[in-house]
Amino acid sequence: MTKMYDIAIIGGGVVGCAVTRRMALAGAKVVLIEKSTDILAGASKGNSAILHTAFDAPENSLELQCMQAGYAEYLDIHKSMNLPLLKTGALLAAWSPEEQAKFEGIMAKATNNGVDDLKLLTTAQALKKEPNLSNKLLAAIEVPREYVIDPWSAPLAYLTQAVENGTDTLFNTEVTGGSFDDSQQDGLWLLETNKGATRESIRAKHIVNCAGLYGDLLNKNVFGESDFEIRPRKGEFVVFDKAASKLLKNILLPIPTEITKGIVIFPTIFGNIAVGPTADEQEGRADASVAKENLEMLYAFGLDKIPALKLVPVTATYAGIRPATEKKHYRVKHDVKNNWITLGGIRSTGLTGSLGLAQHVESLFKKQGVQFNKLTSPQIPVMPNLAEHIERDWQKPGVEEIICHCEMVTKREINKALDDSTLPAGSIEGLKRRTRATMGRCQGFYCSARLAELTEGKFEESIAIKNNKKGGN
Repeated sequence: MTKMYDIAIIGGGVVGCAVTRRMALAGAKVVLIEKSTDILAGASKGNSAILHTAFDAPENSLELQCMQAGYAEYLDIHKSMNLPLLKTGALLAAWSPEEQAKFEGIMAKATNNGVDDLKLLTTAQALKKEPNLSNKLLAAIEVPREYVIDPWSAPLAYLTQAVENGTDTLFNTEVTGGSFDDSQQDGLWLLETNKGATRESIRAKHIVNCAGLYGDLLNKNVFGESDFEIRPRKGEFVVFDKAASKLLKNILLPIPTEITKGIVIFPTIFGNIAVGPTADEQEGRADASVAKENLEMLYAFGLDKIPALKLVPVTATYAGIRPATEKKHYRVKHDVKNNWITLGGIRSTGLTGSLGLAQHVESLFKKQGVQFNKLTSPQIPVMPNLAEHIERDWQKPGVEEIICHCEMVTKREINKALDDSTLPAGSIEGLKRRTRATMGRCQGFYCSARLAELTEGKFEESIAIKNNKKGGN
């Protein structure tokens, strides 16, 4: 059986989910193709979950444009979708005279980027806002309109809305090649996948490459070459227990360099304090392991800036891999002749910039003369809340059982994520991101057995098998 689509979007990270939503609402017949069993299995699963104003983004860049457009759209849609938002603000901290000397340039850049509400703070003013900071602090810049959000419910909401409005999804499907027939009216792509001839063919007029860490390889597989090279950059984090939330209200930003934004100390929407990321280039695109020496460095960094963290245990550690390239800026290209758009090199700003990138893709289609019939009354999903500052499911009537006591995840939440008719969890990792089960103090030690019972037969690989491979919890 052959299905025809207006647009095939390859890659189910935050950018792919955002573009899928945008084009579905524009009226296109869309399919999202993801090689894993669930969305957010690549770079998007590990980030700092900060909604940025883009005050320090490269001036006059596409990244700046997309970040500010994405920031504005998230603020516009989050209430209707029940997406959490925690206004923290940020302090850009100087710990040495050399760092403080960069303040003038940072303020000027922010003004040029249209962010004109930054404020210089003396040591006393900064410590009044954050009294738990080390007295080594010399001065700070206040960035009042920074937020933290849920990094997983947002892209899940984007794709959920797309599916509720007619989009198809194909999981466990890896695009291995393709051919473009420009003799057809408007052109036609036939995509080859790892499913071979046993599954329906994927035919689409237009392709959007949102493959993240594998974006350059996808272009090579299809065209024989790529004009950019992914250089995976690992970022490790340590997460302090929820008791640390009283020690910091603002996001604590470092002075950025040409290579990295540096190590951030930030509240999470789930009630923790996190420190990270590191920035180490590596060859492996899937190696999200953590190094003991890097975690020790991050731990020491956190204690140096907030000494009282020494009284709070570390709950978790994790690593994300950013799809950096040999150049700093986004690698976005519209191959009009071949009806192919590449969104490459979307690094640490992808969560903020994703909705803006989706707007940009729609504008590229319009410039090409591609038109669709925009939906007039689209379905709008209402997402479950996992944020600590808003009422959670366990606080509502009718709770039958608490499955994960560390994160207070109910059986009702687990069952809903498993039985969701739109986008059910496709793996235990997907279930974790939908509910936060196993992500608390014990890291699944107490609740894994019960989760194994509830998820029996739901996933390709059971929790028991995964735990045996890892040597247990």
